[in-house]
Amino acid sequence: MLYLASGSPRRRELLTQIGVRFDVVKTAVDERWRPGEEPLEYVLRLAAEKAQAGLEQLEGRGVRSPVVLGADTAGVLHGEILGKPRDRDDAIAMLLRMGGHTHQVITGIALATDAGVLVSHSITDVTFRPLSAREAEAYWNSGEPADKAGAYGIQGFGAIFVARIEGSYTGVVGLPLFETAQLLQQAGVPVWQPAE
Repeated sequence: MLYLASGSPRRRELLTQIGVRFDVVKTAVDERWRPGEEPLEYVLRLAAEKAQAGLEQLEGRGVRSPVVLGADTAGVLHGEILGKPRDRDDAIAMLLRMGGHTHQVITGIALATDAGVLVSHSITDVTFRPLSAREAEAYWNSGEPADKAGAYGIQGFGAIFVARIEGSYTGVVGLPLFETAQLLQQAGVPVWQPAE
C-alpha cells in the first residue's frame, strides 16, 4: 500500500491523475534550511525525512510493509531558495524579483520502504515575464500565493506570469510524474489503476 506523506492537494491530484491508489499519512518535519546546504540537497533531505517519518509512524501503528512517498519543492533564483512567503510584502518582493528572470524549481521525491529509501528529483527552468508591483499585489489579493513555494502556482492564476518552462511541468506543480512513476515501479507500486 502506498502512503503519501504530504497534505498537498496538488500532489494528491497528480498521483490520482496517473492512477495510483494511496492513503495520506500526516508527518511533521523541521523544514528549516541548514546553512551551507545546496538547494538540491535541501529538497532531497526534506523529501527523505518526510517519507521516513511516515514509514516510522505507520510501522509504529503495526502497518505491514508500507511504502511512503515524500516530496519537497523549492524555487531558486540566483542561488537563493524561495520558500513560502512569510507575508504579503515578502510575496510581492519575491514575485517582483522573479519578474523578467528565469528561476529553477527543484522538486525532490523519496520513497521509503522497509528495504531503504529511494530518491529522485526534477529541475525545471521557469521564465517569468516582467511584472508590475500592481500585478504582484493583485495576485497576492487573490489568495493563491500564500502557501506556495516561490509565491505562485503555475497551475492557477500564476500561470499568466510564465513565459516559458524547460523541464517538468508537474515538477513545478509539486510532484514530477515521470520520476515518481519510475520510483513507484522500482518499489512494485502499480500505476494506471482504475478508481475504486
